[in-house]
Amino acid sequence: MDDPDELAPAVRSILSGARERASAARGADGDISVSPRDLSAAFERADAEDRVPLIAEVKPTSPTTEGSREDDPVALAEGMVAGGAAALSVLTEPGHFGGSVDTLERVRDAVDVPVLRKDFVVDEAQLDAVESDVVLLIARFVGDDLPRLLEAARDRGFQVLVEVHDREELERALDAGATTIGVNNRDLAELVVDLGTFESVAPHVPDEVTLIAESGIGSPADVRRMRAAGADALLVGSAIMDGDVAANTRELVRTEAGGDEATADGDDAAAADDDATETTETPT
Repeated sequence: MDDPDELAPAVRSILSGARERASAARGADGDISVSPRDLSAAFERADAEDRVPLIAEVKPTSPTTEGSREDDPVALAEGMVAGGAAALSVLTEPGHFGGSVDTLERVRDAVDVPVLRKDFVVDEAQLDAVESDVVLLIARFVGDDLPRLLEAARDRGFQVLVEVHDREELERALDAGATTIGVNNRDLAELVVDLGTFESVAPHVPDEVTLIAESGIGSPADVRRMRAAGADALLVGSAIMDGDVAANTRELVRTEAGGDEATADGDDAAAADDDATETTETPT
């Protein structure tokens, strides 16, 4: 795990809270067992239907956005699925993202697509907090524990998304046996987003690994850019949560479809290149 002094204050606070929750969870009775909905199959269905495979995120708030969304999370999730999302991500981190395991349970009961639990898992005990189809392990935060936590998650039936930010973390994820990898365009040391991060890491990911682009994707131009760089799927939060979630989801998943939807925005790759490096206001 990185030196905490190298991380943004908000991230240090999030990790501190995660460790406290992990400590409280230790000693609970029994491991959960999950029968997951197949994430890869969901992506394949989206591709077959000319939809960009997209994980839409139910995120009430975050340290990098202003304000919060008070709508019923279930209604938001249903809107995202209606808009064409192949899967959902639900925040369960309570202190900085307004998430909860109860919200995830309600959402997963209401939809039929795979649901990713988005949280800062740093201890095996946290895996037993709630059933989901996919769990997130962030390579930077779990360090040498990645192989053990990956195995523990799979033993419970979870599919696992391992998040990396650079080549070194990618190699650790591959060595640990990760088969689904997300490249986070956001540098968690300073919370700055650069879409070039994905473009620099993606060429080194084996073809058999499912590759997901995360953070900073806010427009059809961004979608095209990440897909051209090799993204099998995208994870989008703030850009979907800001406004009509069904319409926002639909705009992004139809980016590669034929007809006016694919070109109506008028953006192009050159314009996206000009905006490659974003600040903390960039959508996640």
